[in-house]
This record gives sequence, structure tokens and C-alpha cells, in this order.
Amino acid sequence: MSSRDEIAPLIGLSRRDAAPGMSATSEHVLQQRGFDVVAALFGTPNAEPAKLPDAALALLMHGIILDFLARRMPGPGSEMLSQEIRFVMDPAVGDTVLVSGTLASRPAEDTAKVVLTVDCARGRLAEGSVLVRLPEETVTLRPETRPDIILHTHRHLERLMESAARAPTLTAAVAWPCDRDSLLGPLQAMRDGALRPILVGPRGEIEKAAAAAGVSLQGAEVVDAATPVEAAVAAVKLCRAGAAEALMKGSLHTDELMSAVVSREGGLRTARRISHVFAMDVPSYPKALFVTDAAINIAPDLTTKVDIVQNAVDMLRALGNPQPKVAILSAVETVNPKIPGTLDAALLCKMADRGQITGALLDGPLAFDNAISRAAAQIKKIVSPVAGDADILVVPDLEAGNMVAKQLSYLAGADSAGIVLGAKVPIILTSRADSVASRLASIALARLLAAAKEKAA
Repeated sequence: MSSRDEIAPLIGLSRRDAAPGMSATSEHVLQQRGFDVVAALFGTPNAEPAKLPDAALALLMHGIILDFLARRMPGPGSEMLSQEIRFVMDPAVGDTVLVSGTLASRPAEDTAKVVLTVDCARGRLAEGSVLVRLPEETVTLRPETRPDIILHTHRHLERLMESAARAPTLTAAVAWPCDRDSLLGPLQAMRDGALRPILVGPRGEIEKAAAAAGVSLQGAEVVDAATPVEAAVAAVKLCRAGAAEALMKGSLHTDELMSAVVSREGGLRTARRISHVFAMDVPSYPKALFVTDAAINIAPDLTTKVDIVQNAVDMLRALGNPQPKVAILSAVETVNPKIPGTLDAALLCKMADRGQITGALLDGPLAFDNAISRAAAQIKKIVSPVAGDADILVVPDLEAGNMVAKQLSYLAGADSAGIVLGAKVPIILTSRADSVASRLASIALARLLAAAKEKAA
């Protein structure tokens, strides 16, 4: 939850100051993170208010009341002795909550009774009274910014996987799944009903990896291939023939797989330039964040960037976002001829104005902070529907994209899914360091794209 109260010195009531009839109010906006906190404290996997136990919701309301007592009435220095609170209605994310308190009586020299109500636009949430002990002298606290709480939940990718669960089972050719994680991902997805894997590689090595991981290959088709290059070519051939709807990278190198994909003879090329997108679930960002291109195009020129942007936009539209917000990143938010990326950003935005890039709102150049923080954008007086609310971050080159994605993963606790777009089929391009959970999320993304393609066809 967050408070709309201005940051000002907090001055509490002392025993000589507190008098019956005194009153105060405090207003809060209930944010999802408040429900996340109480869900974490109760060990509840689902933080949706309707699915939280009554005790967790009561804890949230107690937090609001205790905050009011500590900051407003009677304020700093007071100590709660007892309470009688009746909960009338469950709180909900987005409620603007008004807490009102009146000092009703002074039962003793050092105590006070405060009558409270907690209301929102939907009606009364709680009401009751508390008995507090007052300090002998006035206590004043200097203003401080409240600490922010970030829980490492990955709600956005979970929702993506929930949506994918309603899509048809995806048939995917998995090239060289010869280690634990590259094999467990598709096999777990198969057990969940998400994937029908065709495992392409040396049967003996695949069986050995399965035995070491303690899993069965029952239900999975195995196509023999002696080397990673042969496995990549065979997996691509399965996709071209329509036997597989997606291609998935196993434990081979990315260039070994992509060489088969971009081959002019027998590859999966289309008229569109192939590009990569990371779907990032950053705990501190309110929605999924998509970063492109961090894995395929090393130093893309303007023409390539047009396809990179359009690939990502088309993907988000297929996922249900009718008009994605695209931030073209650079080191600065102004056009500077000495920084080529800013010129490309300006040109991409103008091309979108002219209909050469469709289906999205573009803005750039934008520095990273301006793209993801409304506060940073406001400080720099940037007026834009994209700034501070980006869905897609378009980086100037592969190095920048790779750094952004990995910093979000390792420093911000983000989880990710990787997908390659612009080919005849979605390509699930995971890193050898990716977890099984990340591979499952990437499979879910490909499953949704394949379902959207089938629906469009």
C-alpha cells in the first residue's frame, strides 16, 4: 500500500496535549504489493484478494490502522494497549482508503480511546476503537521516505503460462537436449500437457541424461542425430515439413542452431529479419517487460531495427496487447548526431507516424530510466504516453540488450522467457544457464504464438 500523505515531520500527542474531540484522517491507495506481503507472510501462493484467507486480509487492515495510530492519531510515541475492530468488507487492489479517527475519551491520565472508521468508495471496510498509552512528552519524528518492499514473485510470467494452458498442445522439435535442464524443460512441459516434444540428438546421450535426472522419456519421440549441427538441421527440417510447430534449442550453441535456421537452402527464413525477444518478469515493474534484440542481431542498421520493432509489436498484439508502448533506448533522451542510436530512434518514430511500423506507440530516444520510470520522465519534463510505461524496450545493439537483460535477471531478480521471431515458426532460444522454470515460460510463449498464428490462418 502507499500513502498520499505529504512527507512532513510527524508530531505525536503527549498526555497533556491529547483532548477528547481531536480528530485526524489519513488516505491510502491499496496496491498489489500490500497483498503480496501478507500472502508471503501466510505462505499463500496466490495474492489475489479473493483467494487470500480472511486472516491475511485482516492483517492488511491492521497494518493500515497501526500506520494511522503511529503517524496520525495519536502519532509517534503512542503504544496500543487493546483494540476492538470489526471488519465489514474485504479490501481490494486499487481501493482509495480513508482512515478517520477521533479521540473519544481519556480513561486514565496516560491513556486515550480512539474511535476509528476505515472507508473506501465501495463502502465501509472496518470500524472500531483502540486504547493507547500516551507518552509523557511530545515525540517528533523527522520525515523519511518509506522503504520500498520488493517481493521476488513472477506474476507476469505465471499469467502468461496460465493463458498458454488454454492453448492447444504445442509440437516442438528440440535440438540436442543432452543435459539435465535442456531435457527437463520439454519433459516437464510434456507432463503438464503443454508440449509434444520431438527430441533430436543421440538417443544414447538423451537416455543417459534422462536417467541421471531421474525422469522417463515415455511419451516423447526421439530422432537420432550424431552431432549438434546434424541435430539442428534435422530439427529445422521437421519444422519446414510441418511435423513440428516450433523449434527449441537444447544444449548446443546458439550459432549452431541459428546457422540451420537462416540457411538459404532448407532454413526457416521469411521476408522479415529474424530477431530475439526476452520477456522479462521484473518484480519491481508493474507488467511484463520485453527486451529486443539481445541475442541475434549484433549491430542492427535502421532497416533491421524496423523488423526488430515490428516483430516484437506483432508478438505483443498476438498475446493480447492491442497497442504496445515501444521505447527506443539510448544513453540520452535527445537526438544527438554524435550518438547514432538517437538518430535511428528518431527515424523509427517518424516511420511509425508514416505507417511504416504499425500497431504500436513509439517514442525515442529515451534513456532507460525515462522508459521505465514516470518519476524520471517527469523530472526531465518528458511528456509521452510511452515514457515510464513501456511494454517493449528496443536496444541499440546486441551488447546493450544482453547487458540490460542479464542485469535485470541477476541484480533485479527478474525471471525471463526467450523467443526468436521472424522465422516460419517460433524458436524457443534459451541459454544453457536458464532454469527449468525459464524454459517452461519460453515454451508457454511459443505455445501462445503458435495458437495465435493458427487462429489467424
